[in-house]
Order: sequence, then C-alpha cells, then structure tokens
Amino acid sequence: MTSATVDSGRPAGNRRPARSAVSGHPLTRVSGLGLGVAMLWFSLLVLIPLAAVIAVAGSEGWSGFWEAITAEQTLASIELTVFTSIGVTLVNVVMGTLIAWVLVRDRFFGKRVLEVLVDIPFALPTIVAGLVLLSLYGPNSPLGIDIANTRTAVFVAFLFVTLPFIVRTVQPVLAEIDQDVEEAAASLGASRFTIFWKVILPSLTPAITAGAALSFARGVSEYGSLVLLSGNLPMRTEVTSVRIFSSIENDHLENAAAVATVLLVISFAVIVILDVIQRRTVRRG
Repeated sequence: MTSATVDSGRPAGNRRPARSAVSGHPLTRVSGLGLGVAMLWFSLLVLIPLAAVIAVAGSEGWSGFWEAITAEQTLASIELTVFTSIGVTLVNVVMGTLIAWVLVRDRFFGKRVLEVLVDIPFALPTIVAGLVLLSLYGPNSPLGIDIANTRTAVFVAFLFVTLPFIVRTVQPVLAEIDQDVEEAAASLGASRFTIFWKVILPSLTPAITAGAALSFARGVSEYGSLVLLSGNLPMRTEVTSVRIFSSIENDHLENAAAVATVLLVISFAVIVILDVIQRRTVRRG
C-alpha cells in the first residue's frame, strides 16, 4: 500500500525558505550581518561593562558582597533612592499624562513655548539643573522656600529630571487616538470619565508604562541635579549614586560595584514588571 503526500505543486528547488515567527520574513545574509553587528555593538556598550561590574562586585565572595550592601549607610541610601524614585514615578504618571493631554487636546496662547519648556530637563546638564534648583529652593530662594539638605530636595530634584519621560511617551500616542471612538461612546450615553477610563486609558497604558520605566531608571541613577541641593548627608539625604562615588573615592571599588549591582537588579525587576503590564494591556486591547 502506497501513501500519497500532498504537494503544493511548487518544485522542491523553488520552495520559499521558512519564515521567521517574529517578522514573517526569512533571515537573509544581510539581515544576519546586521544582527551580528547590532549584538556586537550592544555587547560592547552594555553587556560586557555590566558583566565586568558584577564580576568586580563578587571578587571578594558572597560574604564581602553581603557586607557591602547591608552596611547601615548603604541600606539607607538604597531605601531613599528606590522609594523616592517610585514616588516620583507615580507623580509623573499622573502629571505627565495630564500635561500630555493639555498639549494634544487643548489650544491656548503659549502652547509652543510650553512644548519647548517640557524638554528643558533633557537639554540641561544635570549639574546645571542642580544649580537652578539650588537658586530657586535653596537658602537664598526668591520664593522663600528653603528645602536644601532635606529629603524633599531629593524628591524635587528627581521630579525635575524625570518630568519629560511620561509626557513625551504619552503625547504621540494620544495624538493618534481616533476621536470618533470617543464621540461614538458619548453618543451612547457614556460620561467623560467613562470614556477616559474605558476608551482612552487602555490605549495610553503601554506608553505610560514605558515612560514610567524610563522615569524610574533615571531617578535611580540620578546624581548631578541633587548633589548641590540635597547636601549628601549620610543616613538622611545621601542617595546611592553619591554613595557609589564616595566608595570609589575611598578606593573601595568592590563596595561600589556591589551597590551598583543591587541597583541593577532592582531596576531590571521594575522594568520587567512594567513590561509585563504593558504586554498584558496590549493583548487585552
């Protein structure tokens, strides 16, 4: 008994190569070369330096690593940095989305100027941002607000440098949302809050989570904008970036690498969590 196979009628030599599950196109020689160059470049800039930091952090063994990250002053700086970055990110999610909404949906005098001002934290060197904040909120504040050498100063500095991230990720997505859907929902009797919550917000969630990840990562790594205003007081206003710099100055490279590794793990975990939220939101949408 012979078995018959179903053929598409195309000669074996002319059959198309298997398609990639991601892009739907075969990986050609040029694509493979591009992938190799991209991975090499990424490895030189990111993977190899990170691996070197982790190797230095573990050079004194687990006991040395644990002792470095559990020192009282180190734990205080990590706690201040992480929780302040989380708080700043939550504020930015609300205020950044609100600013993006105003820039996209409203028309008013000075809108172009506001568009430019939003990017000022991107353009300013961080030490200049610190000088600006010290001039405005320091001992000689023209507003009469002196928050120098306090934890509030750390929070304000983080807010200043992370403001644009949510705005610039949400703004283009909001501009592309079809307002006909909102009008259709309104014609069916939906309130403005329901339209925003059920129609607009699900579309903005991936952009908001992406901006939140960038905001948190920038806050955790910030240094220049707060060194002048916060005072870098141990156990009070010292953040991890300052702690790392102090360890390097004191020739404790292993301690600095250990703290940097902890920050790397925390940042990676937060980014993964936000990415999972983003992917689930997209699938439900």
